Amino acid sequence: MLQIALPNKGSLSQAAIELVREAGYHCRRYSRELVVRDKSHPIEYIFLRPKDIAIYVSRGLLDLGITGRDLALDSRADFEELLPLQFGRSRFHYAVPQESDLTPERFEGLRVATSYANLVGEDLQARGVSAEVVHLDGAVEIAIRLGVADAIADVVESGRTMLEAGLKTVGEPLVNSEAILIARDGSVTENPLIKQFIERLNGIVVAREYVMVEYDAPKELLEMACMITPGIEAPTVAPLSREGWVAIKSMAKKKEVNEIMDRLADMGAKGIIVTPIRTCRI
Repeated sequence: MLQIALPNKGSLSQAAIELVREAGYHCRRYSRELVVRDKSHPIEYIFLRPKDIAIYVSRGLLDLGITGRDLALDSRADFEELLPLQFGRSRFHYAVPQESDLTPERFEGLRVATSYANLVGEDLQARGVSAEVVHLDGAVEIAIRLGVADAIADVVESGRTMLEAGLKTVGEPLVNSEAILIARDGSVTENPLIKQFIERLNGIVVAREYVMVEYDAPKELLEMACMITPGIEAPTVAPLSREGWVAIKSMAKKKEVNEIMDRLADMGAKGIIVTPIRTCRI
């Protein structure tokens, strides 16, 4: 029986459950259950605070876990990142008042408020800066206004919250975070059930980045068409009943698809259709 930790709340929780369910596993949480058993697979899902997941996994108490990279690093637990999951993306940044000229290198002797005390402490030490790290569990953005800190370090998604608090980010991100699948070490992939779980999740992650592009084109333009839609290995090409024409099918990056359609239409392609991909193995 595999035991896999999922976030019990927060922005990562529902997205993690949806990913697992899209991968063909049964993970339905009706209320605040701490344990949910998959009726079709030998798996139990354990719902924990996202910041605690890496600790349980690193000690071998649970086989796998889904949590944020920033949370896992801040826990100081020993873990191995098996798969980035492409959701819950954010940056972990220092921030100061908008009118301030402070930079992280000038935090010497100042107070830095954060919910990620370990990450910040290690970063300041690496910079050779001696500053007081003020640990807060939430509402970090208001710490400067309330006189608790001179600067803060916090998760930044859109940046709107920082702007509303009269703050600006300074320096490069300490961590570029997203949801990740973790284990104690890479040896767990020798377990066939774990290997299958990783492959299924990866199939969903990849499928979310791609679409399938299908279109018809004159055979004489096939070389140009293959340059526009090269696919993963190569596009699928089939003859049409119309003399001198071929049907072409290829995977393409979702974020590039409108530009690709423009180029295909300008080239002379017809019947251009784009469809989503539910899952794939590449």
